Amino acid sequence: MTDNPAAELVARSNALGADPRNTNYAGGNTSAKGSVLDPVTNQPTELLWVKGSGGDLGTLTEAGLAVLRLDRLRALVDVYPGVEREDEMVAAFDYCLHGRGGAAPSIDTAMHGLVEAAHVDHLHPDSGIALATAKDGRELTERCFGDRVAWVDWRRPGFQLGLDIAAVKKANPQAIGVILGGHGITAWGATSEECRRNSLEIIRTAEKFLAEHGVAEPFGAVVPGFEPLPEAERRARAAALAPVIRGLASTDHRQVGHFDDRDVVLDFLAREKLAPLAALGTSCPDHFLRTKVRPLVVDLPAAAPVEEVVARLKELHESYRADYAAYYRRHATPDSPAMRGADPAIVLVPGVGMFSFGKDRQTARVAGEFYVNAINVMRGAESVSEYAPIPESEKFRIEYWALEEAKLQRLPKPKPLAGRVALVTGAGSGIGKAIAERLAAEGACVVIADLDAEAAAKVAEGINTTGTTDRAIAVTANVTDAEAVQAGVDAAALAFSGLDLVVNNAGLSISKPLLETSERDWDLQHDVMAKGSFLVSRAAAKTMIAQGMGGDIVYISSKNSV
Repeated sequence: MTDNPAAELVARSNALGADPRNTNYAGGNTSAKGSVLDPVTNQPTELLWVKGSGGDLGTLTEAGLAVLRLDRLRALVDVYPGVEREDEMVAAFDYCLHGRGGAAPSIDTAMHGLVEAAHVDHLHPDSGIALATAKDGRELTERCFGDRVAWVDWRRPGFQLGLDIAAVKKANPQAIGVILGGHGITAWGATSEECRRNSLEIIRTAEKFLAEHGVAEPFGAVVPGFEPLPEAERRARAAALAPVIRGLASTDHRQVGHFDDRDVVLDFLAREKLAPLAALGTSCPDHFLRTKVRPLVVDLPAAAPVEEVVARLKELHESYRADYAAYYRRHATPDSPAMRGADPAIVLVPGVGMFSFGKDRQTARVAGEFYVNAINVMRGAESVSEYAPIPESEKFRIEYWALEEAKLQRLPKPKPLAGRVALVTGAGSGIGKAIAERLAAEGACVVIADLDAEAAAKVAEGINTTGTTDRAIAVTANVTDAEAVQAGVDAAALAFSGLDLVVNNAGLSISKPLLETSERDWDLQHDVMAKGSFLVSRAAAKTMIAQGMGGDIVYISSKNSV
């Protein structure tokens, strides 16, 4: 035991969370147990430090840990009312907090507290979930690990799952961890380093097993006509389709999109098992909470005319909404939260790529990353067995879980321009820069367009304080060139799936006496400020009309216009 279990826990969590092979973004949780002097009694007190609700392992800090008294947490076993009322135990965690308690305890707190080990990791690696979602996962786990890793049948996260895992560990003292059916893995150790090693052993052993025993083409053969389009053609088609798809995905709530055409996505979309596997949906709770129960899949060849694809998208979207509403009616109970929206979060277009949606760009991007995780899981499961996710009824229980609804209600209120995408011309400096920064501060995603590429990039970098492009992108745009303007609007479509607001700010002032003003001076000013505004507005209007969500076009003028 170290003198600072919390610091050691954060270091382990950051190391595990830095590698996407180990767990998905904001997925999984880790814990450490240790003794401190209680400031009230001055007696040693056993505590549990555990990643709080909603945190991310890769960026976890001590402020993101929940801190609970272990004796009180374990005493909850004596008052546990049974699995039908296990949700009540989450509120009971508040009575186990030490001092201010740190972050809000997550639903998995019981797992960490009840398992008799000083350090516990619960992770969502693709390789582990592949075994967890295979039709014969229990047998595969035994083949892969022998008695070193045990199997735990699917159970919704909660107090009873913590009891189940604690019992399995006690009955299998030789085990270093478990595969959680339909879900992920849990590992433990006497020290933080041993726990980390055990987690990585499970993950890497599963990866090796799948690689050595899996079939070469688990998704079946490539379907003729569904192969990936050449990159330039693919991205041009994505830019044309993105606003249409965004408009459909925003029927209930305005969404921002993210486009992904990496090889792993395009390969899945080209295979014969695309439709049946996509229909089964994802399995790990973290996955389908972000991606919804299943994606919308376009069933046309890659080179089908864009107009035909648009028409089919509208038909498929209508069908998707009806199916989702039916799914809700099949499983909702009188006390279920209201249906949050029937639009897809993931749209798959063979030959082109994946469009993912969320309330902001980060949420949309992460949803896409989670579906890539799901593709990897399906590939692994299909390579050694059959992909068999948890039942639809169980997915609904988690998607419309009262505890999940409470977590959503705790989120901060959105900013005024959240969910909107803006393009500002001449945004590399001056008034345009100030406008772009203000729009971003109000929650908008912003395209920084400027003739000066370096200046535009610098502004975008300043807005993207997290090192991503979730809030702003930079484009080099000569507003007098129709092709360059269209390229900037297409960049907005590829980055955010559309456009809601244009600020025509690009301009210049040539102040000379009448007789000293050349024809070239005159043409330049009119090309930039009159023709430029026209070209930008025309290209933007085309996107806005395709979205069917309205939009705003703003012109910046000055006394020089007189």
